[in-house]
Amino acid sequence: MTQALPDEVPERGRARTPRPVAELPRQVRDELQRRLRRNRRAFRTDDVQVVEPPLLRRAVGASALGNCMEWFDFGVYSYLAATLGKVFFPGASPGAQVISSFATFAAAFVVRPLGGLVFGPLGDRLGRQKVLATTMIMMALGTFAIGLIPSYATIGIAAPILLLLARMVQGFSTGGEYGGATTFVAEYSPDRRRGFLSSWLDFGTFVGYALGSALVTVLNLLLTDHQMLTWGWRLPFLIAGPLGVIGLYMRLKLEESPAFQEQLDEHEKGLAQESAGSELKGVVTRYWRPLLICMGLVLLYNVTNYMVTGFLPTYQTETLHRSSGSADVLVLIGMVWIVLLITFIGRLSDRIGRRPVYGVSAAAMIVLAVPSFLLIKADGTWPPILGVLVLSTLLACFAAPSAATLPALFPTAVRYAAMGIGFNIAVAAFGGTTPLVTEALVNVTGDDLMPAYYLMLAGAIGLVTVWFLPESAQVPLKGSRPMVGSRTEQRELITTSKQLYGASEREAPLAENPRPGR
Repeated sequence: MTQALPDEVPERGRARTPRPVAELPRQVRDELQRRLRRNRRAFRTDDVQVVEPPLLRRAVGASALGNCMEWFDFGVYSYLAATLGKVFFPGASPGAQVISSFATFAAAFVVRPLGGLVFGPLGDRLGRQKVLATTMIMMALGTFAIGLIPSYATIGIAAPILLLLARMVQGFSTGGEYGGATTFVAEYSPDRRRGFLSSWLDFGTFVGYALGSALVTVLNLLLTDHQMLTWGWRLPFLIAGPLGVIGLYMRLKLEESPAFQEQLDEHEKGLAQESAGSELKGVVTRYWRPLLICMGLVLLYNVTNYMVTGFLPTYQTETLHRSSGSADVLVLIGMVWIVLLITFIGRLSDRIGRRPVYGVSAAAMIVLAVPSFLLIKADGTWPPILGVLVLSTLLACFAAPSAATLPALFPTAVRYAAMGIGFNIAVAAFGGTTPLVTEALVNVTGDDLMPAYYLMLAGAIGLVTVWFLPESAQVPLKGSRPMVGSRTEQRELITTSKQLYGASEREAPLAENPRPGR
């Protein structure tokens, strides 16, 4: 995770020639010049933050593990939706059982914004590490509790009520998890590699989902339907207990992010003092534009995400009437494909920018959504696999740059709180409801291509959002010092700043003393 970029040379090798100013991405050059004009001097050593590789590895690893555990639960729940419907809603028809199960799934997303409203400001005031440790243990307890709930046949209506409460605990904790984890990793990552390093967060997401879905697939193959209904479904949820203890230990060993430790540069200190005692209303009124951009990108990512991970397994079994084994394996192939792709796309976003990755992928979603579902519906082995791989590739393109792009929209003082608002409202309204809404649309209309039309709408909204998205690849985070991964990079950036500042000084007299006659 901390390997050097291809154009880097290790510290002990020959000295590296600083990158010419002309080769800097325009957004980087503009931001550096803005900071140099504000400081009225070139950068010094204490102006550039060096991130130690061991701390960086621990930060990325512990954050990715939290996402892995969160999505282990989602994978398990999605693959067990039909089984859980029979366990907790036995009196309903098969279609109503699935919808009831997905409604309970969606209920967790209703309280996610509340979790974001609570944990976001706490993360900005008390620190990212403390809040992330709290959300980790809450998630583990909520998931573990599901595995202990008696069935409807044992305790009646209390069973689905307890399931709903456990899901709401999960949702409340998750409201502070992803926004905090993305903030934490982004604030630890060197600017030039933020896309690559932050993509490991969503790498953990899809590894967790793949592990959860793989476990359910194995259980379905090894156990009879009666065994799965009586006790087999509990096993995946009970595994969350030990995973949560491991994750909590890792997060308690973390140090606070450099940006939070330092707080803010001189330009942002007034904002820090103001936001520490301000209401969330101030975040919304001051940063409504980046909040809308954040929500648009989250909608694009999460509608695709929950369509593939939450809806496709049940779509194949209940709508296309395929066996649960073949449906599970098909989606699992897509998850493994995403795991293989995602860090490469994260690295690509560092090189060509976040906007091109989002924009091309959103346009491709509009064009390819219907063909993908036609392939998934087709008979045979390879057409459905190809359809799932197309959707999974687009999902990887939305997921890979997200953890680097979204935190960069907000300054350090309000980053956690703003992420808690923007991310969780969008996920609650559009992401977590995707399986429920699409299943209901298919049942009401009888059109099994409704999921594709839903994806096309998400792609169109995403494309409009990208138009307003500022490019943030390789740009220092707002309110933080420039971040580098080595002393060599620090010296290189200082040299570059001297070149930029010298050019600005030479241009200033021309601006102040125009030629006669003008």
